[in-house]
Amino acid sequence: MTKFATRSLIALAASALALGTVSPALAALPQGAKAPDFTAKGALGGKPFAFSLKQALRKGPVVLYFFPKAFTPGCTSEAHAFAESADDFRKAGATLIGMSTDDQAALAKFSSLECRDKFPVASASPAIVSAYDVAFKKDGKVLGLTDRTSYVIGKDGKIAMVHSNLDWREHVTLSLAAARKLHR
Repeated sequence: MTKFATRSLIALAASALALGTVSPALAALPQGAKAPDFTAKGALGGKPFAFSLKQALRKGPVVLYFFPKAFTPGCTSEAHAFAESADDFRKAGATLIGMSTDDQAALAKFSSLECRDKFPVASASPAIVSAYDVAFKKDGKVLGLTDRTSYVIGKDGKIAMVHSNLDWREHVTLSLAAARKLHR
């Protein structure tokens, strides 16, 4: 490959990244890893909600999706998409929960307005962010947010699917397909 072609490919990739059509690879726990147990406080339909991964797994698989910040365009669109598919996740026997580093007041509003009272969202503590390897970093600095990463955790507590990409559009489809596969 010529230097010109190589430079052109690098420029094209940089442009796509800047336009948001491509995302950098994000860190995440690998498929097959044991999901770290946790409890968290959040909201469902604007009301306080307590979540325990251990208890949720007793009922079936868990779809745990991390999102960077409530009420931002991508996170709002993703919440709407998950809300529209919430009944499909239930039919697949899966518990759905969103996680961010937002405070309880923001999550209470977000759970009602953007999650449309269909599923809970909870606050990811620094320990949860670290355990799931979802700290959002820019230029090597941790920003106090989470990456956009979705995990489907099997009833056995192992990660059956992971999708880490700042573009929200495939998270619901891939998570639902993995939950359905576990339901068979």
